[in-house]
Amino acid sequence: MRTLCASTLIGEFFIVGFAGLVAMKNPDLTQAQVWTVCGVTMLLSVLLCGMLSRPGAVQIGWALQIGLIASGFVVPTMFFLGAVFAGLWWCSVHYGRKIDAIKASWAARTAEAAGQTAPDAA
Repeated sequence: MRTLCASTLIGEFFIVGFAGLVAMKNPDLTQAQVWTVCGVTMLLSVLLCGMLSRPGAVQIGWALQIGLIASGFVVPTMFFLGAVFAGLWWCSVHYGRKIDAIKASWAARTAEAAGQTAPDAA
């Protein structure tokens, strides 16, 4: 799960950076406002990559997805891109957990098979 989720978060890092460049064209926002929000969001997405094995990280990721969709009020394209990345986040979590379960099952079967053949060899 970590690899899929981290890949999604790194993609979001770049999307938020590009959205910040677009948001700078908004005359109602200062550069400081834009880059403070974008910088915090980009930092959160990178830090979350390292925290994915900790409890609550997936929920923080969902909050990040909601924020990404809500950024569509500033950059309208982000409604679409936020929804795309929320879908990618769901897929990363859902299928990542399935992959982890399959890997654990395979490792258990391998360990069990190794444990059964080891006494015969001795």
